Parts: sequence; C-alpha cells; structure tokens
Amino acid sequence: MLTEEINNAISVLEKGGLILYPTDTVWGIGCDATNETAVQKVYDLKQRQDSKALICLVANDPMLEKHVAKVLDMAYDIMDLSTKPTTIIYDRPKGIAKNLIATDNTLAIRVASDKFCQYLIGRFKKPIVSTSANISGQPAPKNFSEINDLIIKGVDYVVNLQQDQKKNTPSAIIKLGNDGTVKIIRQ
Repeated sequence: MLTEEINNAISVLEKGGLILYPTDTVWGIGCDATNETAVQKVYDLKQRQDSKALICLVANDPMLEKHVAKVLDMAYDIMDLSTKPTTIIYDRPKGIAKNLIATDNTLAIRVASDKFCQYLIGRFKKPIVSTSANISGQPAPKNFSEINDLIIKGVDYVVNLQQDQKKNTPSAIIKLGNDGTVKIIRQ
C-alpha cells in the first residue's frame, strides 16, 4: 500500500498537481517546490498571500545542500540535537520556485523525519511544499477528520495513509543567518 500511495502522489506531483498528505508534523498540502504554477495553486487554495513563504521538505542532507547556497555546520547541530521536527530558515535558496522564496531571499526547509515523506521525496527527487492543511487564518487540523472540505476538494490527490492518527505538533522554526545569527521563530 505504501508503494502505491507514493506512486499515486508522484504522478500528481509530476503533473503540477496538489496532494494532501501526512507529514512528520501535521497533515500538509504539498506540491513540487520547483514548480511556480503548482506553488501558486497552494497559495490560492489556502487563500494566502504569496508574501508569506511556505515550508519546503527535503528527503535528506544532500538534497538540502543542493537547494541552499551554504548550509552552516550549526544547522546540522540543530537538526541532530532537536527533540522534535525542526524547520530551519536558510539564506540564499537555489533551484526552487521563485514564489516560494521569501522577500529577504530565504526559504524554510525541513529534512523530513517521517519514513513516508522521506520515501516520497526521495523517489520524486525534488523538494515538496509542506504547509498545514487549512485555510489561512484557521487553526491547523489535529487529524484528517478536521480538514476543511474545501481543502480536500481543492487537491488533486489525498494520500490514503495515517488518516486515523492524530498529527497536531507543528515543527519548531529557527532562522539561521549565514552570518551566524540565530532567531527562534516558533518553539
């Protein structure tokens, strides 16, 4: 079943579509993070301004290094020492849809810790967007049954895994500047 779900999700991602999927934190809306049109569909579905950047998931450290100009050693230390999934905001992303990059030329990226996400992204061979499955301004759903019907109907594929599991812990977010500055955005 895992392989079938990954294949179905990849088929949609390759066509620029949106998926609704379980992440290592909360249920997320995802798309190809290198496809500007797909990223715009996410902003439209969430009814969110594209000036509020989205989180991007990568499968592993080499994929992270491919999409960030410079990954500081401190970033690896933060990831290794974190007790929960941690998203890091990096300076100077590359190879990513322009409308995914914040106005200060940064991008929030998390190396996925969930096996499904790692396999999906690894097989897709590109980062995917990971934003909570809610309309902007509404609370993130604690489980699949709390996801707004507008979100479910607005995606091209709903991953049929972990729908009965509670997923309500958003990632910690840390902004890490190339100058060594560290700012905790969300604990």
